[in-house]
Amino acid sequence: VQLQASGGGLVQPGGSLRLSCAASGRTFSDYGVGWFRQAPGKEREFVAGSSWTGNSQYYADSVKGRFTISRDNAKNTVSLQMNSLKPEDTAVYLCAASRSLAAPRTSKVINYWGKGTQVTVSS
Repeated sequence: VQLQASGGGLVQPGGSLRLSCAASGRTFSDYGVGWFRQAPGKEREFVAGSSWTGNSQYYADSVKGRFTISRDNAKNTVSLQMNSLKPEDTAVYLCAASRSLAAPRTSKVINYWGKGTQVTVSS
């Protein structure tokens, strides 16, 4: 499956952004999907994950209550709504897919990575 993320940009602290990821190539509903991020000089970290149905979702503690992951299997898309953004959310955000139907919570289960989109939170 091929993944392409979009929607990043520059936003002020407290602002919102919505990232989207379009999938192609395979049956999208066969995969758990997630968002990860990587800041300069830091390791890639888990942000949010969704099971193949979208009924199970998991979030990193650092984004819980601020970010929401959602998927539309009919449109082969997964989104990440990010609210109350903080400077520490600045990173390249990557969408990812796992052949496990469960929501991914670690990069160890990821089989496919998309190209990232830059999110910068700064005044």
